[in-house]
Amino acid sequence: MKTKLLNTYKTFLVFLFFVNLFSINYAQTTTLTLDVYQKYQPIDGFGASDAWRTQFVGKNWPDNKRERIAELLFSQKVDNYGNPLGIGLSLWRFYIGAGSSEQGVNSDINNEWRRGESFLNDKGEYDWTKQQGQQWFLRSAKKAGVEKFLAFSIAPPVFWSFNSKAYSATSNGILNLKPEFYDDYAEFMIQILNHFKSEGIAFDYLSPINEPQWDWEKATQEGTPATNANITSLIKILNDKIEDNHLNTTITTPEAADLRFLYQSYGKPQRSNQIIEFFSESDTTQSTYLGGLTNVNRIVSGHSYFTTWPVSSLIQKRIELSRILNENNVGYWQSEFCILEKSDELGQGSKRDLGMPTALYVARVIHADLTLANARSWQWWTAITRADFKDGLVYLDTGDPDNLFDEELLKYDGIVHDSKLLWALGNYARFVRPGMHRVELKTNLKEPLEIQYKDLMVSAFKDDKSNKVVIVAINYKDESDKLFVVSDDISFNYAFETSKDKNLERREIVNNEITLAPRSITTLTTFSL
Repeated sequence: MKTKLLNTYKTFLVFLFFVNLFSINYAQTTTLTLDVYQKYQPIDGFGASDAWRTQFVGKNWPDNKRERIAELLFSQKVDNYGNPLGIGLSLWRFYIGAGSSEQGVNSDINNEWRRGESFLNDKGEYDWTKQQGQQWFLRSAKKAGVEKFLAFSIAPPVFWSFNSKAYSATSNGILNLKPEFYDDYAEFMIQILNHFKSEGIAFDYLSPINEPQWDWEKATQEGTPATNANITSLIKILNDKIEDNHLNTTITTPEAADLRFLYQSYGKPQRSNQIIEFFSESDTTQSTYLGGLTNVNRIVSGHSYFTTWPVSSLIQKRIELSRILNENNVGYWQSEFCILEKSDELGQGSKRDLGMPTALYVARVIHADLTLANARSWQWWTAITRADFKDGLVYLDTGDPDNLFDEELLKYDGIVHDSKLLWALGNYARFVRPGMHRVELKTNLKEPLEIQYKDLMVSAFKDDKSNKVVIVAINYKDESDKLFVVSDDISFNYAFETSKDKNLERREIVNNEITLAPRSITTLTTFSL
């Protein structure tokens, strides 16, 4: 009798084991239902800027090292195993300097790496050998097949400013440009566009004002505030000059320092509410209305700084932004981001992180901007950094632990480090190309977004011309997760994983099923590279 009871008990334990095993597997399986006919925003590109480090790296560094950096940023090639050699950025931001470099110490900007050269001097002469290092990376981007180019200005040439500096000495919030030089400033930017067009590099976009909400009264870098009225005056002149010069460049404005300046006052009444001030169709007679200008994109750019933590704030601010954008039929670009905001996950921006924590944090921001605010483009701040800060994709140092970030030594040479953040951005940039659309992707997850944003996030994109489909999955948690894509006619064949030990490493997908590694970003594709 005891033996029979013991056998029954063992059978029961085995039964419980399989029930629990089934339950665990079921809980870890997420079903994705794809609807490629439900389209959302078109994609204009993923990018980064050349400010300010390329000025030395592109000019002075050994060829093999700067070419390696260019490969990491721009290459669309793969190795013998089908793994990407770089992240294939599709948009490159070229910084138009204001001339603080020529002023040297008299610029008051102590950090030489934050100064910028100017193509124009105070005698009205253009020198196209200036910004040589930046030009090297610009040409490298073009050669590698980068599709889109954007020129942006942070401050006017110093000799036209009120204080003869590249920063603003007062906190009155107006553009640091004497009124009589608005036309000259616009012409200066047009001449730059014309010059590079003649060299075979046509700028698709021009962003003439950057973060106008900050006062820029501290001499830490080039920069100027601007009121909405200042911006309107400059852009109207630029719009006419683009027309007169038969350029195909379109103007993107504004580049708000914080997303909240786009859709509310946020303490800067003359420099905020920019969606409505520039593009509201309810009153096209208002003095700041730009919607009728033929060379102005009906797209606002904003920077995701200080809106990403806590996760509830990340979500709600983008939902509110989306509502105002939709009400005014305006598109959106996230055009600059790095880690500035303090969070429980990362701390603050200080101290570089080449690993997965920053990569995952930023991937979540990208996902929120794309899926909640319907961003058409997502752009990182600076592609290269020599600072001990979370602000770059590619990191430079001397290799000397006692003097890692020496400003003078790093002008000429150093050690190149990729980062998990670089490859995580590549999970989007390399596969989600200009002209694609984000499409509907539903899951069987029932948790609120705030929980999902600490667990699993997915988004999907389709190219109508090639019928290529891409899914990007972010597994934020410490456990693996199994995905199954429900589709009768779409087969996902390959995945590219960025995780602790992998950099966009290619994997094969069988029967539309894949297991996601813990703390990873994985791109599923219907095609091989």
